Amino acid sequence: MNNVVGLTCVICGATYPADFAGYVCPDHGNEGILDVTYDYDRIRETFTKEDLAANPDRTMWRYRPLLPIEDDSSVPPLTVGGTPLYDAPALADEVGVARVWVKDEGREPTASLKDRASAMAVVKAQERNAEVVTTASTGNAAAALSGISASVGQKNVIFVPASAPEAKIAQLLAYGSTVALVNGNYGDAFDLCMEASAEYGWYNRNTGYNPFMTEGKKTAGLEILEELGWDAPDAIFVSVGDGSIIGGVHKAMKDAAALGWIDRMPRIYGIQSAGSDYLVQAFESGEDVLTKAPIAADTVADSISADLPRDRIKAMAAVTETGGAYLRVSDDEILAAIPTLARGSGVFAEPAGATPYAGLLVAVEQGLVGADDSVVILATGSGLKDVASAMKAVAAVGTEPMRVDPNLEALKAALEN
Repeated sequence: MNNVVGLTCVICGATYPADFAGYVCPDHGNEGILDVTYDYDRIRETFTKEDLAANPDRTMWRYRPLLPIEDDSSVPPLTVGGTPLYDAPALADEVGVARVWVKDEGREPTASLKDRASAMAVVKAQERNAEVVTTASTGNAAAALSGISASVGQKNVIFVPASAPEAKIAQLLAYGSTVALVNGNYGDAFDLCMEASAEYGWYNRNTGYNPFMTEGKKTAGLEILEELGWDAPDAIFVSVGDGSIIGGVHKAMKDAAALGWIDRMPRIYGIQSAGSDYLVQAFESGEDVLTKAPIAADTVADSISADLPRDRIKAMAAVTETGGAYLRVSDDEILAAIPTLARGSGVFAEPAGATPYAGLLVAVEQGLVGADDSVVILATGSGLKDVASAMKAVAAVGTEPMRVDPNLEALKAALEN
């Protein structure tokens, strides 16, 4: 980690060495989230955009000089990163903006962006010779850690709410994880995971606690910029639950700006369900997220359901420091965005993955995004993660299959109706 200067507390600014063994600033307990700081002068001398262009490795590890791992650390064999960024002119026309691109993170090995953080977690756990790695999740981070761990034989224990979608639980069991279905919500699963990791000495992957998860997730943002030829878009739309993904996107933009690879900072918009709108509330009221009490979250978008976003300080900074905004959308708007996004881009997203598109519609309606703007939609997970919600979504727009007898006459009759 020669390029890492150290870790900085996002609350008080206290600094810790690169090899700091803790997760958070001791002066602030679990709220004292740390941010990895880099020697950009050193990186600039040895790592260039031209180096990237010549690198055949299309995975997240192509950004290794900007990642906090040891030079000799091995990485998991699964292909994490290198997901496509699709130009979606049909969506741009429908919304009324200049360009829309969709970053399809459903193409990751376990079908969500969370693979990026989990790959980082497994590398860091093995650097510390951890016997077990653990996490709490609404489903996607759990599946990601489960799958990445399986690829290297890393023992893991997963905590998820018992209400998590069946497809996500199936992934965990198929990968061979030790799974605890917690009778409670995500916050309950998170707290139990924290207690268990402290009790047993397990390596803790939890977002908003482990500072390296932001660094894994930021690679999606770096890919967006690279795929656009380092010509930053006007705006990036991100769904927000715990806040780690939007914090990672912001970190990518800051890294690129510090290296002189982009000449402007995109506006970052965080989109939350009206049933899980902690950060929207804080943004609108100006309330300090460090002291704001938890809410009672309830949304169809399980991946972004959070009573208390654990990475809320970085998440709020991502919006306020870029001139963006936090916006809320209803669950009905989220579900409606699933078929609209699919039909306009070919990307089938789960509710949380379609939420940014629903947010773009609101932003255009409010005049926050205009006709000349270029926009990136970060679709964080595959629609196959939550088929039940997808079926509700298509039913709501009147789409249903034809039922026909196995003969041409029956088909013709059905097509004519």
